[in-house]
Amino acid sequence: MSYKGTTILAVLKDNVLAVGGDGQVTLGEQIIKSKAVKIRRLSAYPVISGFAGHTADAFTLFERFEARLESASGNLTKAAVELARDWRMDKALRQLQAMLLVGNSEKILVLSGQGDVLEPDEPVAAIGSGAPIARAAAKALFRNTQMSAIEIVKAAMAIAAEQCIYTNNEIVVEVLEK
Repeated sequence: MSYKGTTILAVLKDNVLAVGGDGQVTLGEQIIKSKAVKIRRLSAYPVISGFAGHTADAFTLFERFEARLESASGNLTKAAVELARDWRMDKALRQLQAMLLVGNSEKILVLSGQGDVLEPDEPVAAIGSGAPIARAAAKALFRNTQMSAIEIVKAAMAIAAEQCIYTNNEIVVEVLEK
């Protein structure tokens, strides 16, 4: 499942999680907004999340994920699995058209409406239309430079903005340190 209109990238390096998202919002073939914020810190626990897909659906998922995180006492994996189960089993939630990327200073997870909870082999993950470009750039930088997580996210997102017509260079980066 891939959604047009955004790129969200997360890199975890040296116990620092950096999550970046572009600001472009499209409606059909038109750019409606260029400085939207598609990533956010979740309230009670040190977790950052980003979304790709329909905004209202994503906010519904953010709320559900926060509730699951609270009931799991901050256990990121347990909360993600419980949300994915709900998402897959609940008739109304199954209709939601969005993906979530969530992470803390220990791991990154990608959640889809298909019931997937994916932890990447390397601590680099991306969702959205520019995901393949951002992920490839971030992996190359992660493997071959001494750049920090923040620097990798900024550089890889800039590359994605040059290549993906649904990704702009109005990048917002949130950082979480252990």
